[in-house]
Amino acid sequence: MIMQTLRRPPIFAAPLTPHQPDQPILAMRGVAARYNGAYAVEDLTFELIAGEQMAVVGPNGAGKSTLFKLIAGVLEPSSGQITVYGTRPGGHICIAYVPQRSQVDWRFPVNVADVVMMGRVGKLGLFRRPGRQDWDLVHESLAVVGMADLAHRQIGELSGGQQQRVFIARALAQEAELMLMDEPLTGLDVPAQQDIFQVLAALRQRNVTVMIATHDLNLAAERFDRVMLLNRRLIGLGAPHEVFTPQKLLEAYGGHMHMVQTPNGTLVLSDTCCAGDR
Repeated sequence: MIMQTLRRPPIFAAPLTPHQPDQPILAMRGVAARYNGAYAVEDLTFELIAGEQMAVVGPNGAGKSTLFKLIAGVLEPSSGQITVYGTRPGGHICIAYVPQRSQVDWRFPVNVADVVMMGRVGKLGLFRRPGRQDWDLVHESLAVVGMADLAHRQIGELSGGQQQRVFIARALAQEAELMLMDEPLTGLDVPAQQDIFQVLAALRQRNVTVMIATHDLNLAAERFDRVMLLNRRLIGLGAPHEVFTPQKLLEAYGGHMHMVQTPNGTLVLSDTCCAGDR
């Protein structure tokens, strides 16, 4: 189970796809995806700016995970067009998908360095053994996320925050230019969240483009360049103060949204007890 999850998306086995430098790192035009005849997302049109960090927010079932799987090439859209540097996403190993921790069986007996090395499969192919340069990149990636001292620790022995940092190191070893992180902060305490934000700062210095799905609207407003407000369709995209308006939040969340005035401003509370996201 963990091997299958960590090797997703299947772009690792695909041929390298050249980039068209005059094209945006990601563009979606009228994209829709269906599950069992119903739309999970529909009419998504936007472009991502290389090097930016964007938060994707919306209620459970809004389609955040579906959006990431479409970008990664795991899912094919029912309609519309997705391009990464001008071509379809399925052939790009520059995209790294960091799944939710709940999707991984952490009992699998594999150590931290081996998990990070899985990020090199797209460069090496399935049958070529990693060389010294590959291992150097693995250890460099672990150093970036502050996990170099735990390279030989079993992955299941790590805390939730440490596991997330290992996934990010794996994406760095992959030499990812676009990193998709699905609820990376869920279940982490405040110190572990701060560790993730330090890693995000390091990714910004490396010009890695990041999209993060999160339920925390206040965190999204404070920490990210742009926010996407999603509920199966695109309700808002831009600076947080432009997107997190009462009208747009009500459109996205309906009765599950509460706004409380405090001395420090408006506190946004969302009810996330509903059915899981797609």
